[in-house]
This record gives sequence, structure tokens and C-alpha cells, in this order.
Amino acid sequence: MTIEIRMPQFGESVTEGTIGRWLKRPGETVQKYEPLLEVVTDKVDTELPSPVSGTLLELIVAEGETVRVGTLLARITPTTTGQSPFLSPVVSRLLAENLLDPAQITGSGQGGRVTKQDVLHAITKIEESVSAPTSSALSPQPSALSPQPSALSPQPSVPNDAQLIPLSPMRRAIAEHMERSVRTAPHVTAVIEVDLSRVVAHRAANRDAFAAQGVRLTFTPYFIQAALAGLQAAPLLNGRFSPEGIILHRRTHIGVAVSLPEGLIVPVLHDADERNLLGLARSLGDLVERTRTHQLRPDETQGGTFTLTNHGTSGSLFATPIINQPQSGILGVGAIVKRPVVVSYGTVDAIAIKPMCYLSLTFDHRVADGAVGDTFLAAAKRFLET
Repeated sequence: MTIEIRMPQFGESVTEGTIGRWLKRPGETVQKYEPLLEVVTDKVDTELPSPVSGTLLELIVAEGETVRVGTLLARITPTTTGQSPFLSPVVSRLLAENLLDPAQITGSGQGGRVTKQDVLHAITKIEESVSAPTSSALSPQPSALSPQPSALSPQPSVPNDAQLIPLSPMRRAIAEHMERSVRTAPHVTAVIEVDLSRVVAHRAANRDAFAAQGVRLTFTPYFIQAALAGLQAAPLLNGRFSPEGIILHRRTHIGVAVSLPEGLIVPVLHDADERNLLGLARSLGDLVERTRTHQLRPDETQGGTFTLTNHGTSGSLFATPIINQPQSGILGVGAIVKRPVVVSYGTVDAIAIKPMCYLSLTFDHRVADGAVGDTFLAAAKRFLET
């Protein structure tokens, strides 16, 4: 008896996944709930646990391949009642190479353990039972883990003084998504400067109170609220383009870009407009933590209607972010920098030191024109400054 491992349904809108990395190899034992492989879906790495304890018999899909939900990925021979789960490396290799099920072999070792001689004896019996000199079942099968290069996929020419870094599944998914976005939508970016004096003061006054409730108050929730104010003033940017017309979303789901060493992931705060600052900070902290520890569910990156990217955390002043398709807009937040600015007190102008930052809005020009983008930015600026 074998157990089939198939690509699961990670979320309602997730229809396929990419095999990122197999954590076990044929012949190795695996315990129930032990991670068996990593699956990449929409740039999220998710560990898929084994449903049973047993021996990994066969891998069907190679690392890097993308398959539909329900596709057979591997087969496991479960450990039966009273059977010793321990198999020596030599025995495990022989079983995997010949696609044999240890549960079907009578073990002569201590406690009924299957030995090398038991496996060789089983192989001999199978060979004797077939009429052909060699059995196709015993012939080495093409390994799914060693795909042959396609003649239709020319290999890149790499100079002697250069190095080719293979694309990880996440990097490939990001590259394809960014290229598709630029190819799909005419991008335009507008930039506005914002005085964050009141935001900085409010955060300083409330940071300890939030911490007492187990919530870390960063600047990002304020910018999420600013984006929500912008979307309320310019609701077209909470929609998406279609050939039949612009589809306006009645609910507001804000994606927040999170940078990882291996790439960028955008978890989504669903119904963000229904939460206050504390609720946003708490939910955001949970999402970011689980994103960085690879515990994010794939469906938590789905359904966003607008995206925020805080590129200023690494010092960038302003940027022209790429739209996260099929959305219509993305707000970039630059670094918060103290600098001298001119302030007016009635008819008197003066120079003051203020914490300033740039907000850059990139939007789909098919959905909105410059006036709509300016309306969004003006509302976001007004919220943050007042």
C-alpha cells in the first residue's frame, strides 16, 4: 500500500504551485507532520508536511516545476502497525531504486526489520517471475529530478569571468509578474512631499501604550491609513481595468510589500478600512512576522486591491514602483529625513527643521488620469499632516 501526495488547494484563488525544494529523497524515512517539501505559490514559500510516517518511495515532480492543484507529487510507503520504521541507508536506496514497498517484504531482521538480504531476495523473486530477461519495472527509470535540457531552450552564453546564478522559483515568479505588469498597463508616477511632524509626535506619544498591548507601532500603519484616505478621495484607484469597463471594488484590501533575502512578498490586509490604527498595527505585525518565518498561507497574498511599498526603510528617498497586477495603483513611501523647509506663519515665512518624506503614486493610466492621481496624493498628504 502506498500513500499519494498531491498538490493541495492552498486557497480559493490558488490553482497551481511550484516545487521549490524537496526536503526528503527517495528511500528516506519521514515522520507524520514532518516537512516533506517546499511549495512556492505566488511567491510564497510553504512547507507541505507528510500526512503519514513511512518511507518516501518515489518523487514524481522535479524541483522548479509548476503543476496544477491535485497533481501527483510523490508516493510514500506508510509504516504499518508493529513494523519498525527504521531502514538502513542501503536498504532505503535499494527499495527506492526498484520501486519496492517495504510493507510487502517480510523482514528477517530484529523485530521484523527489513534487511538488505530481504530486499535482494524480493528482487530475485520478481526477476524470476517475469519471462523477459529484464523487467521494465526493474530497469532504471528516468528520474523526475534530472530533467534533460530542451533543445528549444538555448543555454545562455556565460563569459569566463562571469557566473550564472540560477533563478529560484520565487525570483522567477517575481520576474514574470513584473514583466507582465509593465507589458499590461501604461504606468505613470506622481510624487508629493509630506511633513510628518504630527505623525512622528503621535507615534512617540503612543508607542509605549501600544507596546503594553503587545503591538509594535511602526510608521507603516499610518501610511496605510493615508492610502485609505487617498482611495476614499479617488475610488477609481481601488478598481481595475477590463475591456468592458473599470471594475470598482466595494471592499478595500491593502497589500504591504515585505522584503526577504530571497525576494519580495506582498501579504494582504483584508478589509483594511474597517480597522483603526491599533488594529492595523496588530494585524500588520502578525503578517510581517509570519512572512519572514515562512508561515504565511498562500491565500494571504491574494485579493489585494491596492498596494503599499515602504522602500524608504533602506534609505531610498523616492521610487517609481511597479503596479501589482491586476491592481491599478501602488503607493511608494520614501525615507523620513529631517531637513530645513520653509513654513509660513500668516504673512511671515521662516525656516524650520521638519521630518519630511516623499510619497510616490504609480497608477494605471487606462484607469485614471493625472488629476485622479493628484487627488489621491493630496488626500494622503492632508491626512498625514493634519
